[in-house]
This record gives sequence, C-alpha cells and structure tokens, in this order.
Amino acid sequence: MKSLAIYGNQYQQGHLPALRRFFDLLAERDFMVYIEREFYDYLSSEGVWVDDVFIVEEFPCGVECVVSIGGDGTFLQAAQWVGKREAPILGVNTGHLGFLASYSLEDAEELLGVLADDRFRLERRAVIEVSCDAMPPLFWPYALNEVAVLKGDTASMVTVHAEIDGYFLADYMSDGLLISTPTGSTAYNLSVGGPILQPTLSCLVLSPIAPHSLTMRPLVVSGDSRIVLTPRSRVRECRVSLDGRSFLMCAGDSLVLKEAPFRVCVVRRADGNFSRLLRNKLGWATRP
Repeated sequence: MKSLAIYGNQYQQGHLPALRRFFDLLAERDFMVYIEREFYDYLSSEGVWVDDVFIVEEFPCGVECVVSIGGDGTFLQAAQWVGKREAPILGVNTGHLGFLASYSLEDAEELLGVLADDRFRLERRAVIEVSCDAMPPLFWPYALNEVAVLKGDTASMVTVHAEIDGYFLADYMSDGLLISTPTGSTAYNLSVGGPILQPTLSCLVLSPIAPHSLTMRPLVVSGDSRIVLTPRSRVRECRVSLDGRSFLMCAGDSLVLKEAPFRVCVVRRADGNFSRLLRNKLGWATRP
C-alpha cells in the first residue's frame, strides 16, 4: 500500500509529539497521504504542521487504506466516512479501550512497514442496515456496532414488538432493545449482559436493556435475518440509536433491520487472533 487517508478525532492533547513523529515517518516512507480536513485543521491549531498532503472533506476514491487515529468511536466515524467502498481501515488507538485498533502511535514504524509490505490480515465485518420512515434525510442508515431502540426522556419503560423473518418473537418490556453485530458484541451489548461473539461471524444479538421479566434473555439469530421492531410506549416518541447517532420515531411506527450489502474491512495484525485480543483488551480469565 502506498496511499493512505488519515481520519482522527480532536482529543489528541497527550499524543501531539507522537503524531508529529508519525507524519514525519509517513513523509520518509514516501506515502501519498490524504488527511480529512477537520483533523488537519485541528492538528494545525495544536502546532502539528503537516506538509505534502492532500486535504480532503469527502473520502478520496482509490485510496488503499484509511488510518483511524482515536478510540473506537473515531473508528466508527471513519467507517461512515469510507461508506460502502470497503477500503481497509487500520485503527491507531489514542483513546481508552480501543477494541477495534491493532496499533498505538508508539508502533508507528511497525504499522507503516506492515502497510507498505502488505503484511496484515483483513477481517470483513458485517453491518446492519436500518429502514424507517422517521429517519431524517441524509442520516447514515448503517451501524457497525449496534442499533438500539430506547425509551423516551421519561421513566416509563418501552415495549418493543419484535418479529424475525415475518414471525412474532416477543414483546420486550424494558428500557430498550439492542440489536448488535458480532463487532459490537464487546461494546454496549457486553455492558447489558449480552454474549461476546467472534467478530467475523454472520449473526446478530438481540439483548434487552433492563428487562421487566427474567425470561427476557439475549438471543443470537442468523445474520441474514430480517428483523422488524415496533416500539410502543406511554409517551409519543422513542429514540433510535445507530452507533451513537440517533433520531426520534413515533411509538407505533416500525423499523426494519437487515444485513447491509457491504462490509467494513478491518486491518488486523497478521499474527493477531481473537483469543489474544480478549486477553489483552478485556483481561480475559485473569485472576486478581
């Protein structure tokens, strides 16, 4: 790979010297570099001057790889920036957990060498597509992590009528219902008691949030399932969230979820594996 697009967040105060070094290494290795305008403006305001790059607002077609600098939230935004083009995305963690990231800025020489020599592994991650009449114009209708149907701004719970492939499943009485991809199984899904899934599987998880009944447990369904959700509540509106981006819909209206026709391609270390990731990021099976 010789062309890269850089996407980052504006919370890099503790990483500015490492970012200067990172861009110096990019210049030394003669990469063709594109940088998202808002990130470029932020770096310039912090005294990190980046030369010999193309400043862009839209994702530049033909770029071979995207480097996302930030946490998992930044990675999700970078995936939206790439859109349906399936360009590989490499995560560089400057956030907290960084579950989607394989590298840190301290690994800059290694990661650029990996990209230059194509010594990496690609994982193609499933994405949820959402259809809903209440969705605002230009709203990105896809989620890499999860879709959540949540109660409105009241203490009243919401009842979500759920159908799978045309058949009634259940009325979930809870604070909300979460539909997660395998990628998102270690995010919001994990915090509400859902299972951890290997990220390359083709399936979805339905996990109720604070359910009213002990019989409402997380459920794993096939990735090609067509899920229809109809929230009902004492209040007029419910909130629908896709990877943290949200809009309001009227109680009684429906939304349809299905697998998107494209994937998000995640760059992983060639020697990496899911077991090591669980141990390193979550302290899996470690003793206090």
